[in-house]
Amino acid sequence: MIRELMYQLITYVKNNSNKVLGGFFGFLFGILVLTIGFFKTIFLFFTTWFGFILGSKSYSFNDIKELLIRIFSKSND
Repeated sequence: MIRELMYQLITYVKNNSNKVLGGFFGFLFGILVLTIGFFKTIFLFFTTWFGFILGSKSYSFNDIKELLIRIFSKSND
């Protein structure tokens, strides 16, 4: 009985992975808003997204150094 129920649950998740993932993130967003507040939650999602973007790229130390210099330099370009 439990094995059949787990099989049905796994099949449902495989067939509707986008819905399940969206529901999970909606639930997580709601919990975070209720516990730490809206703007802190938005900041947390932004920093997580930024970290994901940086992590998905293959940067060398020199690439990151050049990026930081471009961001924080006081050029008049």
